[in-house]
Amino acid sequence: MHEKHLYEYAVLRVVPKVEREEFLNIGLLLFCKRQKYLRIEYHAVPEKIKSLCTDFDYDQLLQNLESFVSIGNGDKNAGPIATFDIAERFRWLTAVKSSSIQTSRPHTGLSLDLNATFAKLYAELVL
Repeated sequence: MHEKHLYEYAVLRVVPKVEREEFLNIGLLLFCKRQKYLRIEYHAVPEKIKSLCTDFDYDQLLQNLESFVSIGNGDKNAGPIATFDIAERFRWLTAVKSSSIQTSRPHTGLSLDLNATFAKLYAELVL
């Protein structure tokens, strides 16, 4: 019998004008401590973002998102936070921030297949 894994996920959001508090869902983080699993993907559509802010720096956003993913992946070149253990990295990435990249509060669930669960949530919440 297959075991269900407790996971947490958060939606990755872009907030083009922080003072307006409008956001678009652009990605997903899914974390499972027991499986040492942390997956982050994003899909940022420039036209959607520019509909909220015409002068938004999309190239800078992509650089910041790549740093976000590198930290999540534990890339040693991504700075000291990337050296934290997987749970600490997830907590840091999902901490409340007042920046153009934010996350929802974490939600929990149970999964037999973390990759399938990621794909399902990503399709429902991001695409």
